[in-house]
Amino acid sequence: MTVRVLVAEDEPHLARQLEVALTGAGYVVDVAADGARADFLGGTTPYDAILLDVGLPRVDGLTLVRRWRASGCFTPVLILTARGSWREKVQGIDSGADDYLSKPFQIEEVLARLRALIRRASRTMTPEIRCGAIALDPRLTRVTIEGQPIRLTSHEFRVLSYLMHHHDRLVSQSELCEHIYAQDADRDSNTVEVFIARLRRKLGARAIETVRGLGYRMKESP
Repeated sequence: MTVRVLVAEDEPHLARQLEVALTGAGYVVDVAADGARADFLGGTTPYDAILLDVGLPRVDGLTLVRRWRASGCFTPVLILTARGSWREKVQGIDSGADDYLSKPFQIEEVLARLRALIRRASRTMTPEIRCGAIALDPRLTRVTIEGQPIRLTSHEFRVLSYLMHHHDRLVSQSELCEHIYAQDADRDSNTVEVFIARLRRKLGARAIETVRGLGYRMKESP
């Protein structure tokens, strides 16, 4: 079975060390050198674990963990902190990270922590979320209606995932923007309306309710 790991680290030498060690241990490894790239990969690719540096450029690691958890991504995250800062450790765990390591560290300890996280996740992973006939599998990035697969773009999937994780609650346009886009410059509420319209065409007109002036709601039984 292929085990895929994301390494989000902006220091090139350390990122390369981790990539070589993890590949040598049998993992398939993707590397992101900044938070924007890590955010995109973490939200669209089904990883078994993520190694995440707290001090990433563009989007910091703690923001990424909070964003992934809020959008329904529960991939195990091992955060890497500088100089053993206890505040970063506490903030990381509170944000939704599963474990932490202080720099400098031994590669062997990274491998051991990852193995433990992946074992634990394999026992507790919820395979899918359901709203009526619609089923979403966050691990496989797959959506079905009554068992039939539905093709979604990565942004459509992220919008739907967020709404399904917060079903029967109103979600505002600004809240959706916050969890779709990595950078403020990219945020545009008009594009959220486009994604909602596309999802309705693919899932059914009644799948997502619009409450004018307030936002959107995914009903348990559309």
